[in-house]
Amino acid sequence: MDGFLLTAFLFLIAGIIAVPLATRFGLGSVLGYLIAGIVISPLLRWLGVDLVSLQHFAEFGVVMMLFLVGLELEPRLLWQMKARLLGLGGLQVALTTGLVMVCAIALGQVWTVALAIGLVFSLSSTAIVLQTLNEKGLMRGDGGQASFSVLLFQDIAVIPMLALLPLLALPELGPVVAQGAADVHGAADGTAGAVGHGMSLNLVEDMQGWMRALVTVAAVAVVVGGGSYLTRPLFRYVASAGLRELFTATALMMVIGIAVLMSLVGLSPALGTFLAGVVLANSEYRHELESDVGPFKGLLLGLFFITVGAGIDFALLSAHFAAIVGLALGLITIKATVLLVLSLLFKVRGADRWLLALGLAQAGEFGFVLLSFTVSNRIIPEGLADQLLLVVTLSMLLTPALFILFDRVIAPRFVTDVGGAADDITETGSVIIAGHGRFGGVVNRILKDAGYSTVVLDHSYAQLELIQAFGIKVFYGDAARPDLLFAAGIAEASLLVVAIDNRDQTTQIVRHVCQNYPQVHVIARARDRGHVYELYSAGCRDIIRETFDSAVRTGRSALEALGMHPHDAELSARAFTRQDKIAIRELAELYDADTPVHQNAAYVARARALMEENEAALRGTIPSGYIRAERRWAPPPSGDGANRDGDPPQ
Repeated sequence: MDGFLLTAFLFLIAGIIAVPLATRFGLGSVLGYLIAGIVISPLLRWLGVDLVSLQHFAEFGVVMMLFLVGLELEPRLLWQMKARLLGLGGLQVALTTGLVMVCAIALGQVWTVALAIGLVFSLSSTAIVLQTLNEKGLMRGDGGQASFSVLLFQDIAVIPMLALLPLLALPELGPVVAQGAADVHGAADGTAGAVGHGMSLNLVEDMQGWMRALVTVAAVAVVVGGGSYLTRPLFRYVASAGLRELFTATALMMVIGIAVLMSLVGLSPALGTFLAGVVLANSEYRHELESDVGPFKGLLLGLFFITVGAGIDFALLSAHFAAIVGLALGLITIKATVLLVLSLLFKVRGADRWLLALGLAQAGEFGFVLLSFTVSNRIIPEGLADQLLLVVTLSMLLTPALFILFDRVIAPRFVTDVGGAADDITETGSVIIAGHGRFGGVVNRILKDAGYSTVVLDHSYAQLELIQAFGIKVFYGDAARPDLLFAAGIAEASLLVVAIDNRDQTTQIVRHVCQNYPQVHVIARARDRGHVYELYSAGCRDIIRETFDSAVRTGRSALEALGMHPHDAELSARAFTRQDKIAIRELAELYDADTPVHQNAAYVARARALMEENEAALRGTIPSGYIRAERRWAPPPSGDGANRDGDPPQ
């Protein structure tokens, strides 16, 4: 127990120290975990920690991640992805396998070993890519969706790979070790099966093909049917106990149970839990499941990344440094090139194309399992497999650097580069709307209904297809590009509505238009109060906080629920809004982007004074007949609280 507690303490303190530092320097949490693993690796080896077994346990975080990703999707959206799922994902695996195989043969490997290496290297890291895309808010963009399609296909492709690889066994390497026997790396016996990739106990292994197919279909039907019809009464029963920890235990039981079921029938547990997540996407328990499973997913993935960093064999790396580094860089180059070519075929454009190519250029965590599987089945020699494991690890270690390269070098080029692949703007209007999501779409509908012509720019290809299906005219393009704004008619426009959800790009667009087209009235969407100050300093004077109005309405409803008449509650809400606008304009003059708000003495002093002044002013708007917050509100007169939008009292 003491050794277990010490190991857990080391992993936790390494992550707590390294990740905030890495995040502060813009390196991302994944690289922070990897660095933490590298730093503590000598101590872990001295303590005799079994990193391989720990890594297989931590890989269950990937299973949980795909379950949570499934909760964010609906079957309709998944069906819309079928072309990229099968086409983009399938071609990526096939072309990468073929090119890596050719290179391996050129380096002297026999074709069976070369094919096995190609299959292993064709897979990318679901854990690193999805974690990074979610952290950077890129998951919902076109590049993020294309990356997810490829990763999902790769998870599915592991199943036929495990069936194909034993056929490539080399007799000269000795007899094939039976499945379940001890293997060199500890994964081919199915240890990983319990965590998401391999198979430990396969009930269909000795069945005929048609029987195996029936069992597989039955298992999928159980997941879909159970998710559709059994989860609601189960969660309703558990919720009746009123114990949050019991609901958490039920959520974990469901995820683990589905993973075990998929393993027993020879399917990918990650795929099974993803399917369950999709089925539950419309469930009323969706958000509760996300909040319960999310922390476990995050901790297990963090543990997995630390074990990857700690598992680097530096002695072997130093002995073959040039060869291993060269192979890792060559693999990244091959996969990035394949994905760039495929992005042209599947119309992934602009910066999203490079996000797809660089984000998926590494080998993945499946490589650890498949390489161990090939060793135990005498497909790849053990010495070569050890070097290939380092190639996999090193490519994963370089992935955060590739995302940094995308953020700081490639993405800015597509903001200002006039040669991008955006649509030709064939229409101009008095109003330009940048972004047509849940925010900009409502603005566009209101303006169109009032008879105004609008030009809408949106940078998400998936969003573009969805909008055009409803007959709404939208042009593909990044509104942060000055040339696109000019082509859309910004010089003649009366109004620009910036409704995109990227904070930095919003500020950039506002600053460019306010400096170069001062005659254009700019309305900008702000994420929060700090973003309001940034936009104010950039020159915008019509700023809408995206959650402010709904929060004010919630406050108004709270007053009504406590007994205030709807008319008086509306007056109070309007008074608060008026005072807040006055305060935020005054505080914007004191805001300093280079100084944290709590360290800006002038700002803090004036903010505290304004809070006292506003509270005193707002108290005067409350009718004297109402009891203040120190006592409970009196019950509303009969019928007064029922109609929150009712007529004011006579």
